[in-house]
Amino acid sequence: MKNPIAERITDFLKHYPPFSSISYEILLEIAKTCQVLYLEKNQTLFKINDATHAFFYVVASGAVGLSVTSDADDVLIDKCDEGDILGLRPFFAKNNYLMTAKAREESIIYAIPIETFKPYVAANPDVLSFLLESFASNTRNPYDKNHKGKLISENVIYNDQSSEIQYYQPIKYTSNPITASPNDIVKFVAQTMSSSKIGSIIIHENRKPIGIVTDKDLRSKIATGLYSIDVTIDKIMTSPVITVADNLSIAEAQIIMLKNNVTHLCVTKDGSIDSEITGIITEHDIVVAQANNPGVLLKQSKRAQKSADLKEVRDKLVELIQHSLDKNVPINHIGSIVGEINLAITKRAIELAIEKIGTPPPAQFAWMNIGSQGRKEQLLLTDQDNAIIFEDVPEEKYDAVKEYFLQLAEKATKTLNKVGYNFCPDEMMASNPLWCKSISDWQNQFKGWIINPADKNTLEATIFFDYDFVYGNESLVDMITKTIHEEINDNQLFFAYLGADALKNPPPLGFFRQFLVESDGEHKDTFDLKGRALMPLIDAARILCLSKGIKNVANTISRYSKLAELEPQNAPVYEACADAFAELLKFRTEEGLKNESDGRYLNLSELSKLDKVKLKNDFQPINDIQEVIKNKFQLTYFT
Repeated sequence: MKNPIAERITDFLKHYPPFSSISYEILLEIAKTCQVLYLEKNQTLFKINDATHAFFYVVASGAVGLSVTSDADDVLIDKCDEGDILGLRPFFAKNNYLMTAKAREESIIYAIPIETFKPYVAANPDVLSFLLESFASNTRNPYDKNHKGKLISENVIYNDQSSEIQYYQPIKYTSNPITASPNDIVKFVAQTMSSSKIGSIIIHENRKPIGIVTDKDLRSKIATGLYSIDVTIDKIMTSPVITVADNLSIAEAQIIMLKNNVTHLCVTKDGSIDSEITGIITEHDIVVAQANNPGVLLKQSKRAQKSADLKEVRDKLVELIQHSLDKNVPINHIGSIVGEINLAITKRAIELAIEKIGTPPPAQFAWMNIGSQGRKEQLLLTDQDNAIIFEDVPEEKYDAVKEYFLQLAEKATKTLNKVGYNFCPDEMMASNPLWCKSISDWQNQFKGWIINPADKNTLEATIFFDYDFVYGNESLVDMITKTIHEEINDNQLFFAYLGADALKNPPPLGFFRQFLVESDGEHKDTFDLKGRALMPLIDAARILCLSKGIKNVANTISRYSKLAELEPQNAPVYEACADAFAELLKFRTEEGLKNESDGRYLNLSELSKLDKVKLKNDFQPINDIQEVIKNKFQLTYFT
């Protein structure tokens, strides 16, 4: 008697490894024991620490996300699409699942009983080899990219042996630390610290942190006689204390310490100073957890004395990026860490430039990164884009002040060029007089771009709407932000032009779903990943965030996350755009590292069939987000 459901499952499975190496008859027998699961969007298949199931799973349609909990969030590690296998752990390990599997859209899953499948595994070397390689290399398909790179799937193990990814795991710290009240006497607090063998104590009011006292405070303020040992502890505490949320990664903990020049962080319930104390992280915790992490590169940047020192840091950063990609650390997580190190390199280049000039800046100023640097998306050594804002000065001093900052910018950009950040071919750098101006001139510049959007220079200058404060007086950058949002408020013409520009690159597939490649020139027959795929998503995120009045968010993935939060009705589109952008950025980074290039142009003949399918899937959100823009800004007549 025919079993149409089993036949349908068999016809599906036979197209995917390892089932493709099993005879149809045997596959049909296996299919008869399968269960068909229907998952709603966001429905969980299994969670971290769940006991393993009696089944492993194959995605028949839809998509299932695999995530770990990191930095207080669920971090998407991988996405399983049609034909992908997940949940292999019960075959090889008895411990619980190490990831959460959750449907990212409505999905149909085939659940295959492990006990039914095991005999065929033992009898078929190809099947056994596939499953072993999948588990051992942490991939859901070891044939992907000819075995290159180890993708973290549900089989990942975050432990001391995984040194390359260890600094992304949550840091271990002291929970429920010993605390003191502000009116406690120093002598008794010191005795408590000594008897408890701790080097610091948090000062609290109603379990909320108001300060911290360390061994250093006792040495510098009490042992020197600056204060009596009988004064209250609030006299010598350092305040405010830097607070963080639970589940902070090792890398981020050290970066926060270095940025704030502290050696202790107070963990609170929600990460704010107005929340209950739950723990304390010390510099010693970081040293114990991982001696060699991104924090080391930050320290090296700060100590650099010449461009060669900074170049050494950037070269090591390339290794960090490559290792992180090999371990399939989420690209947005990599970008966050790399962005901070790029920032540190730029800061030191500016400081070295000031030292070379020999005189301090004649006015308050701010250095901004713009473009991909401003969005903290510069994982490869692409060209530099930056600008200087300086405070308004009397007219008679203007030329001299501007000349100083142009000199500073020239030295800093030359240092960055030696590090590996090429000069911008369009000269969008602070060393160009056009992009080194007083705050009033910059405000007028942005007003001009916004009020006269028909000027072709406005569309060329959209890069300046993606900016990040780097060095100097941040309030100057805040003034630019305020001006932008005042001028764009209810400015329909500006958004119409910006929206039309965001639609200039449609999804890069032809009528028969073939890739649209370059037809001539140096890059003939290659695919322009930046221009045809990344930029439409970047442009769309920018205009939508500007229209919603979202401030101080320049990163494309973060912009889509914020939009999804503010517009639940469009959240599926925004989330898909964030996922697509992350995967496209990963493609570009891998291509750039492999060929020591900027990764912009892909040679499609070198891609696997699976990678081509992934790319095409990433193009659908471009179409969807452009439809959102057309409707939101009524752009039918523009297009």
